[in-house]
Amino acid sequence: MGMVAIPVIGPTQQGEPPPVNIAGEMKNEEVLRVKLEVLRREHRDLDDAIRALEHNAAPVDQFALRRLKKQKLTLKDRIAAIEDRLTPDIIA
Repeated sequence: MGMVAIPVIGPTQQGEPPPVNIAGEMKNEEVLRVKLEVLRREHRDLDDAIRALEHNAAPVDQFALRRLKKQKLTLKDRIAAIEDRLTPDIIA
């Protein structure tokens, strides 16, 4: 029994949804890449929010600042985990 190629449909330009096969399912790697980009964007947004809080002339809510920094670290860990899954293992 031979392999059957499933044609890929959908736009491939940057900023557009990743390609999907005829069944409407994204490839696992594409799903991970989309999640990675979303997490990176959230990480940048948190970084901006932390910077704004720290440079605000008003007294800083230390609890809110600590919570944002913890969220940022959690995102960083999730980003690293996805990057590890996307990077092939090299056996030396």
